Amino acid sequence: MLGGLQVAGSLAKHMVASHTTQLWKTSTKTRSTFTSTDRPTPRRGSGARAFSSSDLGWRLAGDRGSERDSPGHNLGVSNFALPLREEDVDPDPLRQFAAWFQHAASAGVREPEAAALATASAEGAPSVRMVLMKQYDERGFVFYSNYESRKGQELAANSRAALMFYWVLLGRQIRIEGGAERTTLEESAAYVRSRSRASQLSALASPQSRTIESRDVLEQRVAQLAVLHERADLPLPDAWGGFRVVPESFEFWQRREDRLHDRLRYTRRHEGRWAVQRLAP
Repeated sequence: MLGGLQVAGSLAKHMVASHTTQLWKTSTKTRSTFTSTDRPTPRRGSGARAFSSSDLGWRLAGDRGSERDSPGHNLGVSNFALPLREEDVDPDPLRQFAAWFQHAASAGVREPEAAALATASAEGAPSVRMVLMKQYDERGFVFYSNYESRKGQELAANSRAALMFYWVLLGRQIRIEGGAERTTLEESAAYVRSRSRASQLSALASPQSRTIESRDVLEQRVAQLAVLHERADLPLPDAWGGFRVVPESFEFWQRREDRLHDRLRYTRRHEGRWAVQRLAP
């Protein structure tokens, strides 16, 4: 590897252009997987079938069969007063997440998979940055990064992590807290190979979170790697792969009028069950 640099991959720089979300529900699990070119795109009333609560077999909290359920309707500021009630939410927080996530995609939220990731050092010093969630299922929420980046080093020293999805268009946010673990080598390799060649080159060239002399140096390294591997597949990054945040708690937040927002927290109980509690705003 040129210059002895470790390979890197910055999810914050990975701009996706199109989307073909796969979301399905069985009796035991809900799963959504993104490819390297995936991003939910708004579906408007032009013949394409928009997401509705009936697609997943559960009702979106606060949606009561009004025009908000019609295909392509773009929920905006005027609907911030929708209630988030215990009797409306799914008892499984993963299914509730899936409902809200698909709702955000259908409403036209740009990059609904973008989340703030908070980590902390062994001494407790916090840091936060945006990442792109690439997969979620009953095992947890997956993002990819350089393991030698700041977040990678912090998660190695302190595996506790928090994710927050915020969709201002809908006045909604979801907080997820739990431990983080690395994905398997096979999972990481499959994701790397799904990315465009240009994105793979960028990941190989960038010593993520380290000081560099200039952007020119980085661009020159990309060009050198492109020539070096012109007639072959790019090598897999040595220190780059996925993290999976395994949820121990979820919090669903719905903006309401006069600051009386709704907050419902799910905490894991025995035998895979979840308890739902209301928090004061």
